[in-house]
Amino acid sequence: MSAPTMLEVAKKANVALSTVSYALNGTRPVSEETRLRIWQAMTELGYQPHALARGLASKRSRIIALLFPALPRGFGATELEFVTGAAEAAQGMGYHLVLWPMEIHAVGELQQLVRQSLVDGVLVMEVRLNDERIELLRQIGVPFSMIGRPAAVSDIGFVDIDFEQTTRDAVTYLVGLGHRQIAFLNHAEEAFTAGYGPSVRAAAGFNLVATSAGLTPISRFCGDSAMAGQDVFEDLIAAHPDVTALVTMNEPATFGVMQGASRRGWRIPDDLSIVSLVSSARVAEMTLPPLTAMTPQSAQLGRLGVEMLIEQLEDGNRELVQQLLPCRLVIRGSTGPSPDPATRPHQKSGSSRVATG
Repeated sequence: MSAPTMLEVAKKANVALSTVSYALNGTRPVSEETRLRIWQAMTELGYQPHALARGLASKRSRIIALLFPALPRGFGATELEFVTGAAEAAQGMGYHLVLWPMEIHAVGELQQLVRQSLVDGVLVMEVRLNDERIELLRQIGVPFSMIGRPAAVSDIGFVDIDFEQTTRDAVTYLVGLGHRQIAFLNHAEEAFTAGYGPSVRAAAGFNLVATSAGLTPISRFCGDSAMAGQDVFEDLIAAHPDVTALVTMNEPATFGVMQGASRRGWRIPDDLSIVSLVSSARVAEMTLPPLTAMTPQSAQLGRLGVEMLIEQLEDGNRELVQQLLPCRLVIRGSTGPSPDPATRPHQKSGSSRVATG
């Protein structure tokens, strides 16, 4: 006879799975009435809340893997918030989360690790439109969930950022400040060409909202570094000197843009406004002035991804969940009314580096 699961406790107590988790680990307040109902259900089912005991009883490792491929830009504070949210949710539900920073094309290594039963399930991040990992996981029957989504999602559950709404909110905000020449700074062209979901969807969202607002979409690819940001910014302003605002989807390059603007003698936001997409508060508050940002609901996305996966593991639940969460606009010091480009200082930074991206 198999050991009772946390999901069975939740059903018997008529509460959400997350509420059982909160009652066990104390991470969020649960009413005394609900707590008593949960403990009564646990007693009646003979549920053992100790993670190791449950793992031995169910012959599972109670370990889930987060597939987060190594990125050229490294592992920053914004990415860390997604991971932290997922890890805390897993721990609260009696599981351990391990990070697998393997290359996205290393499907052979992924197949070997999964088939050795080292993990019970997989949470996939940094999803491409045509992602080899998704097809492999489906073929070998490993439970998985995603933070992100491929192009074809008719029968796949996921949670992801709503990039269309996020870019719409960013551009609409800038238009409301009087900006009519707004440019978009993306990741490197290689990421876009490879079908990196956030890069492709943010670009599509920007083009759509800019066109709908009667603007001419102006976009640039850029390597994921401050140096590349400076160089691409110089090329952008040389080609489009009337640009007064930037929407950026590249945190390291955004720092370079701010440095490039300073080298020109421009003040932010008096001479140039910047809105950073998918930037955590921790990152946005590191700059001077602090960045106005579209901040992702990182912890919630991490938690939802883990809950979807653990529900599969605990009860074989494969209910199709597809949820998009837009980023939240947090206005700080990097945005202001549109300036008259003719009044801005015109000296160039004097950079001799070759543009990247």
